Amino acid sequence: METDYLISRFLSAAALLPGGLRESFEAMPKSEKASAEEFRLRAGLLPSVLLPWGEKWLGEKPVTPRNLADVLEIATDSSLHTATDSIKNGFVTGAGGHRIGICGTAIVKNGAIEGLRSVSSLAVRIAKEIKDCGKAAARLLAPEKEFSSAIIISPPGGGKTTLLRDIVRLLSDKGFRVALADERGEIAAMRGAVPQMDVGVRTDVISLCPRDEAVMLLLRTMNPEIIAMDEITAPRDAKALSSAFSCGVGLLATAHAADLNELRRRGLYRELLAEGVFKKAVVIEKRNGERVCSVHDLEV
Repeated sequence: METDYLISRFLSAAALLPGGLRESFEAMPKSEKASAEEFRLRAGLLPSVLLPWGEKWLGEKPVTPRNLADVLEIATDSSLHTATDSIKNGFVTGAGGHRIGICGTAIVKNGAIEGLRSVSSLAVRIAKEIKDCGKAAARLLAPEKEFSSAIIISPPGGGKTTLLRDIVRLLSDKGFRVALADERGEIAAMRGAVPQMDVGVRTDVISLCPRDEAVMLLLRTMNPEIIAMDEITAPRDAKALSSAFSCGVGLLATAHAADLNELRRRGLYRELLAEGVFKKAVVIEKRNGERVCSVHDLEV
């Protein structure tokens, strides 16, 4: 990937930071800007950037609670109240598709999280397109006009969303009607009804809607050949995928797992595999410091 593009994505994420905090990141060397993965902001501590080899502390001024509040104001276009549902799930997505993870004091009512207050730290994940990173996988999942439903797995931060986005783009441009359930708004990064990320010419996107509800809505309204979604995390997600599978729709989703053995050990995924919902698994792993993906057949 070109260094200029990576730096532009870094600066796009830095634009979500208030003045004074932003300068510490913009002063980084170009080589580090190009390889940066996340900004880490913790109240009372120096800001840091997550690089492939670990965190690096920046500047001389610690992050303040006001800084954290300003980041959220910028990310939500000064409409923080409109992002309540997203915030209670621990994140907001800003312009450019950069996801901001939030930690703080939970507001709990009747056993459910209603929101967060006294924000204590933020993690700004830099969204990047890596065109053709999914080319080999897409070729194996759809060698002709048939698509084999697949689950993409890696540990957290392994690049699942980036790979999912590119496979969606490639399948869509190849001729498949793809419906994308983008609950966190970071796959297509919709802004003003237009995707900021390239998800293909035949892709329909429903954004910021719970995955299970989005899947059923897309089934009813968009006549998809493939439904794609990020991170199966709850039984309701699995139930929606099972319903889509019974309707004959191809499926592409991601899950946290270090390898196939771990995937099979987890009850939520084990049931989907037993049902035959997924025919193949795309496994992302690090080899010699680089991410490598491989495609495997799944035995029922």
